[in-house]
Amino acid sequence: MAEQRGDERGGRDARGGGQDAGEPRRRGVRPEEARAWEDLVATARRTVAEGLVVGTSGNVSVRVGDTVLVTPSGVPYDRLTPGDVTGVDLDGRQVLGTLVPTSELPMHLAVYRTADARAVVHTHAVHATAVSTLVGELPLIHYMAAALGGPVRVAPYATYGTDELAENMLRALADRSGCLLQNHGTITHGATLDQAYDRTAQLEWMCRLWLTATSVPGLSPSLLSRDQLTEVEQRLRGYGQRQ
Repeated sequence: MAEQRGDERGGRDARGGGQDAGEPRRRGVRPEEARAWEDLVATARRTVAEGLVVGTSGNVSVRVGDTVLVTPSGVPYDRLTPGDVTGVDLDGRQVLGTLVPTSELPMHLAVYRTADARAVVHTHAVHATAVSTLVGELPLIHYMAAALGGPVRVAPYATYGTDELAENMLRALADRSGCLLQNHGTITHGATLDQAYDRTAQLEWMCRLWLTATSVPGLSPSLLSRDQLTEVEQRLRGYGQRQ
């Protein structure tokens, strides 16, 4: 898988991160970053435990101030420790740790530069990836599409880790908090890691629902109208416990 092509732990660059002797020393980890890293690792492990990724495919990031903490390339999540904090600034320069950041860093940074997001989750979820190969937009099979900002678009395929993929993703994410990546997977963002993860799980569930409904011979699923979805969007604004 794409993200598994990074250097495994113990490889020449896995701890070196490509940093030359002449480069400035990376700074120490701040307490809020240490706490955020703990939450990030827990979320990354959750993507594996709940079947949204296999091995080290997919990646997770969280923004703390102007620093983006991100899962490293090619390191199994169950091996990550508090000392493995990996962070970059918004220009992609590594400021924390020595492990090489995920190859999908351009996508994560593109989200933070253009959206009011604090966390990003990217997966290779099976049903969502399958849907990305079939349609240009997930049909309105369920009203929870409103929780992602509207009909979920599919970003055209581009090679992983490229600026082209990041640009395609941004177009699909316009006014949305999640999209599908053609022949690749999903990406969602949120104000917290929990919110970004929940949106990923919801997107995978909707894709599974659509594939299940369309698999019945001789029948076609009923779909919601845009007006019906707009009504749900309005109701969702008042959903949940008031603070």
